[in-house]
Amino acid sequence: MISTNSFKNGLTIQHDGNLYLIMEFQHVKPGKGPAFVRSKLRNLRSQGIIDKTWRAGEKVAPAHIDKDKMNYLYAMGEIHVFMNNETYEQVEIAEKSIKNQLNFIIEGAEVNVISFEGEILGVDIPEKVTLEITQAEPAVKGNTAQTATKDAVVQTGFKLQVPLFVNRGDKIVINTNTGKYDTRA
Repeated sequence: MISTNSFKNGLTIQHDGNLYLIMEFQHVKPGKGPAFVRSKLRNLRSQGIIDKTWRAGEKVAPAHIDKDKMNYLYAMGEIHVFMNNETYEQVEIAEKSIKNQLNFIIEGAEVNVISFEGEILGVDIPEKVTLEITQAEPAVKGNTAQTATKDAVVQTGFKLQVPLFVNRGDKIVINTNTGKYDTRA
């Protein structure tokens, strides 16, 4: 058991039969009354986010999450297949579990498959990925009053806003947390 006073961002815990990742936390010492810990938690099974307040010093069970490096092989309908390069073991993950991450994964990409006691929870992707632009609108001349952007589509089918100088065939770096253009590769 760990104390709520020992919370850190990225720590995984078990609470009410669910697995949670601590996204943010804040120790609060009000003028009156006991101290408490306010936290923002992501449910690793449903990907939902909740806010939870704990009494300072309250005990919670830690959750040991395994991360295995695997390569994304292919999609088979609603199922996506990943392979461990060391053991050649293949795992299948339902699309609904990794819907957001699929916007940034191409075949052959290396990801971490997250599991808890044999139950596959999803995939963890790098914070920044490099993808190729497959469609980009032509730039409109004179449209430079503000930071001008245009619509573009990358090879995974993900749509985003990019600067006017980015063209079809260019490789760009995308921040996977925000889904926004970061820089040209």
